[in-house]
Amino acid sequence: MSTENAGSSSSTSDFDDSDAPLPPQPAQTPTPQATDVAAYWAERRLYLERIRKVPEMRQRYWRAMAIYLLRRVMWSFGFFPIFLAFWLPLVLASFNPVVMVGDLLPLLHQFVDSNPEVQANTLSTLTIAWFSVGFFFLVFDFVLTPFKSPYQYEADVYMRAWEQLNHDQLPDKV
Repeated sequence: MSTENAGSSSSTSDFDDSDAPLPPQPAQTPTPQATDVAAYWAERRLYLERIRKVPEMRQRYWRAMAIYLLRRVMWSFGFFPIFLAFWLPLVLASFNPVVMVGDLLPLLHQFVDSNPEVQANTLSTLTIAWFSVGFFFLVFDFVLTPFKSPYQYEADVYMRAWEQLNHDQLPDKV
């Protein structure tokens, strides 16, 4: 390999790095903060494994799950379709209930005077509309209000106490 003056440029063959030694790599030692985080999550995982075996906690979990599902279903299939069924006609009647009833009475008379096939078709359409609105709100209700497990709550409480007890032993956080 030839070297030229400092002022002139050199060719690409002058800088062949295949023979150059690599710089030493620093050892991959975990930082104190990473050690703290690993210890925290290991303790949390162990605690969750222990409390999942407690019958009272399992019972609390299933009770909380049943209440959560019941609330979501009642809101989605009970409140929202009924609210929309009254709110939309009230909005279309410019928030005047007398106009709303005046508009809906002829429709009710027409339904009562119609033959059974038309009544069954109307009722099935209303049922499909009810369930589609309910299902729509149920999906979004599950997304917007996720289930809060009693196991996670208990683990949060335990880990706050664990952090307080181990605060002296852990190095200062950066």
